[in-house]
Amino acid sequence: MNKKMKVEIKNLTKTFITNKNDQVKAVDNINLTINPGEFVCLLGPSGCGKTTTLRMLAGFEIPTKGEILIGNENVANLTPDKRDTAMVFQNYALFPHMNVYDNISYGLRIKKLPKAEVHERVDRILKLMKMEDFAQRVPSEMSGGQQQRVSLARALIMESGVLLFDEPLSNLDAKLRLHMRDEIRKIQKEVGISSIYVTHDQEEAMGLSDKIVIMKDGTIQQIGSPREIYQKPINAFVAQFIGRANILDGQIVGDKGDTVVLDVHGVQYVTEKTTKHKVGDKVQFMIRPESFNTSEKDFKAEVTKSVFMGSHHEYEVSIFGKTFEISENNPMRKITADVGEILSFSMDPNSIHILEK
Repeated sequence: MNKKMKVEIKNLTKTFITNKNDQVKAVDNINLTINPGEFVCLLGPSGCGKTTTLRMLAGFEIPTKGEILIGNENVANLTPDKRDTAMVFQNYALFPHMNVYDNISYGLRIKKLPKAEVHERVDRILKLMKMEDFAQRVPSEMSGGQQQRVSLARALIMESGVLLFDEPLSNLDAKLRLHMRDEIRKIQKEVGISSIYVTHDQEEAMGLSDKIVIMKDGTIQQIGSPREIYQKPINAFVAQFIGRANILDGQIVGDKGDTVVLDVHGVQYVTEKTTKHKVGDKVQFMIRPESFNTSEKDFKAEVTKSVFMGSHHEYEVSIFGKTFEISENNPMRKITADVGEILSFSMDPNSIHILEK
């Protein structure tokens, strides 16, 4: 149905001039490749540059410098209608006086396609979206999820090479957001269209992406699969932005080739060598709350928070002058500790990740 297009962003920069005539770099010299058919999420806090990047891809903002290649064509200075892209907006952007059929077919009619072709393509997309029974409804007669589905159908029917998503699920409730996330991923896989999706929701990015791009202050911090970003973040910002992370101090006291010996307050762990650190270096490392074992006794710490969550038990403990989180899975098989009690635990060496300098 859709062409599979490669997208390349090269040295892309966007500088805005403030009211006080100051220059603010919203996007600062970023480079990114989206492979044909790939689903890529731009993820980061407010003001990180992800939405500005998407708007430059769509043609709503012109870059200060840099290239945007769709296929082999540099579209950086082209208007939105001259690009092989389609957009799914946060607020649906449907025509309130038009029914579903007319909303979806609008772009095709503007292009003056033959009526028979328009009808065939609308029928096909309605079946794909499982919305055959909604063709004659107007937006006010539909739920938010149904309207977002129409918005997606309207973008897909243009058969563009690249599909852009601007936080399309943020106006939906939590349950519907989860359902629509799964639907978007399923349809994107079925259609095979290259997709770039902006979100500040970590779970959304993890559930949708082939590749996640973590942004901060207009720059790219790390690019990787959801598994790579979660298990092997490059720095403390990425570690703490994706999921929950404990950042602790240690020292490398041995080198065994592919592994190093990490001393953590007198306890030594053999863990993967992931950086250019050398023996003697003091380092920071990350360990996730679920990567502790409370049946072993490498460390003892006072419990400052103890919450039973059914499937797991969450603790905060105070040790080494820091507070950090431990999540104990299947607490029915474990001895639980209340606030003020002492909890014994160890760390899983395979889950320790040493951060870059």
